[in-house]
Amino acid sequence: MGFKCGIVGLPNVGKSTLFNALTETAAAQAANYPFCTIEPNVGEVAVPDTRLDVLAKLAKSAEIVPTRLTFVDIAGLVKGASQGEGLGNQFLGNIREVDAIAHVVRCFEDSDITHVANKIDPIADIDTIETELMLADLDSLERRVDALEKKIRGQDKEAKETLDLVSRALKLLRDGKPARFVERKPEEEKLFHSLGLLTSLPVLYVCNVEEAAAATGNEYSRMVEKRAAEEGAACVTISAKIESEIAVLPREEREMFLSEIGLNEPGLDRLIRAGYGLLHLVTFFTVGPKETRAWTVTAGSRAPQAAGVIHSDFERGFIRAETIAYDDYVKGGGEAGARDIGKLRLEGKEYIVADGDVMHFRFAT
Repeated sequence: MGFKCGIVGLPNVGKSTLFNALTETAAAQAANYPFCTIEPNVGEVAVPDTRLDVLAKLAKSAEIVPTRLTFVDIAGLVKGASQGEGLGNQFLGNIREVDAIAHVVRCFEDSDITHVANKIDPIADIDTIETELMLADLDSLERRVDALEKKIRGQDKEAKETLDLVSRALKLLRDGKPARFVERKPEEEKLFHSLGLLTSLPVLYVCNVEEAAAATGNEYSRMVEKRAAEEGAACVTISAKIESEIAVLPREEREMFLSEIGLNEPGLDRLIRAGYGLLHLVTFFTVGPKETRAWTVTAGSRAPQAAGVIHSDFERGFIRAETIAYDDYVKGGGEAGARDIGKLRLEGKEYIVADGDVMHFRFAT
């Protein structure tokens, strides 16, 4: 199961520096974790999770395999992209293929790096990008109305439900609001997602600040944080320049460098976790002497779906899942100890997987 987070923003805001830092980080992880660069602008990174090391130590696992998140570096959008400016159509098409957006916003001043608008104004930058995405969505939806109305006249029930969603989205977009704010029922979610709207994607704002503000942020990043809070969006402040420098350092040197500038962990770790959270993902584990592995499912997934992430046969023949909560596994000192203190549970098909579950699936062949 792959999840993609697209990195978007105006030109010269630090997207490529950030992406290069992510891929350098992944390359540095290669000694311990599987990693691959799928294309020049697509890379996979391990999701940092300290629980893996704890579980592996308890189980004496020979290998640790983290779950991964894919980042896609999408070339800079410009004003007019919705009408094809700056190869806008191609870039907008790339955004349609991701599950969430990491919107990099320039929050630093540097006379050596030009800004497309010749001024540093992160809120205006956000509005420029969002306007182009909304205009693209407006055009996409308006083109569908006639065809849907024709199908409704032919008594097509799904077309009626679709047009209702389209109308609600159009009203918001015409009022200058993104489609992700469309009020909808849980049962409408799948149909809404099928519309493929750019502004329906969840957004993580990434404030790219100068090195001196990496730990504290600055006035620009605080403006973005306020905007994110108003929207209910996520926000992370990092210095892409610092991240690109420390990504290639040995672990000890990296920790020393971070400590000197007042950081406990790389900003990229926070970015990766925030992207993971943005997609409403949860992690469950399989643990044994061969390996401790993290697996990803969307929040609300049931046990058979989790089994299917490992192998489709597990889902088809699912019988039950032997389940231990992470804290209980640690408290018991491993599977045997957790079982002895009565913390191993047998869960059936309706069980909803919780983040941190250690699971072993029983299935019929």
